[in-house]
Amino acid sequence: MKKRIYFLLAIPLLLTGCTISQNSQSAPKTQAPTSAVTESSYVPLNYEYQKATWLPYVEFTEYMQGKSKEEFSAAITELLEEQDIREINTVYFHVHPEGDAYYKSEIYPCGTFNNGDYDPLQIVLDIAHSMDISVHAWINPYRMQTIEKLETLPDNFIVKQWINTGSPMVRQVGSRWYLNPAYDAVTNLICDTAKEIMENYDVDGIHIDDYFYPDTAPEFDIEAFEADGSTDLGNWRRDNITSMVQALYNTVKEYDSRLKFGISPQGNIDSDYNTQYADVELWTANHGYADYIVPQIYYGFSNEVCPFTETLERWEKLAKNGEVSLVIGLAEYKINKFDKWAGISGENEFIENPETIDRQTGIVRDSEIADGYAFYR
Repeated sequence: MKKRIYFLLAIPLLLTGCTISQNSQSAPKTQAPTSAVTESSYVPLNYEYQKATWLPYVEFTEYMQGKSKEEFSAAITELLEEQDIREINTVYFHVHPEGDAYYKSEIYPCGTFNNGDYDPLQIVLDIAHSMDISVHAWINPYRMQTIEKLETLPDNFIVKQWINTGSPMVRQVGSRWYLNPAYDAVTNLICDTAKEIMENYDVDGIHIDDYFYPDTAPEFDIEAFEADGSTDLGNWRRDNITSMVQALYNTVKEYDSRLKFGISPQGNIDSDYNTQYADVELWTANHGYADYIVPQIYYGFSNEVCPFTETLERWEKLAKNGEVSLVIGLAEYKINKFDKWAGISGENEFIENPETIDRQTGIVRDSEIADGYAFYR
């Protein structure tokens, strides 16, 4: 048994309000045997076959912003009852989308869409668990606030401290700030994020999506690359991301081995590897990086770059050894919509064939490799 790792925060957790740390750098249900390292009496709720949906922050304007606790609770109840009817058994709830928190946090400021006096994550957990729906806390590891948003935050926010001191651990890309994967302090902060959530909430897992390296330009992390002495920028960057993924996986498992850790990368394997430096082949084919992978195969059958059937087969080939569960992400939001990046042959597929997602779901259900599917609504 590995020694339990702690990423300690500098001040005690406050149970009311969103607060910011002064220094945080540093099919059937399955119930695994109780972990020797966990102190929680909560038994995580997870399923061998996931039928999942994402609850993204871009929808918070609809059912959170400007809503009272009662209004938010009613909206979540209605939403989850709809998902329950569809036999959805798992939700990925967006708790840390852009350097903020939709939960009680000492590390991050409150999310801008949460302007009520309540804890969104706790409400989602209470309602979902009452319906036997599993909840995985969804975080974006590296994406931070926009320049405009960050200027309004207190100076004791750790990321703002790094920016104000000119630290290379935070980089600007376009109008937004991103953490730099090249530094251990950044990885520690990401692990702190997961640990803060696990220590204070009965989540069933931690989930990250596809915000890895935001830029291919060498200037993004040139100081660290040159200091390291490496000669291959691509391999070095992939090693940086893999180190974070492995550290986050270990943080989850060493807190409670029953919790699940999942990753949702882009569906295009080549793009993952060459533009975001995400070594999805390594993570999917080997133990120790994730419990499940949810590739975002948001493509129609006629997509000119990544047609659905061929892309699914590539992912199935990676996952065939069974080390990591393969859950297929499907683009429910594209139904009756123009598909801008699909090419001429595929751009109208979801309009002309609105049953495309149903057809894809059926193919996934028939797969001998896939262990579920997830809808991005």
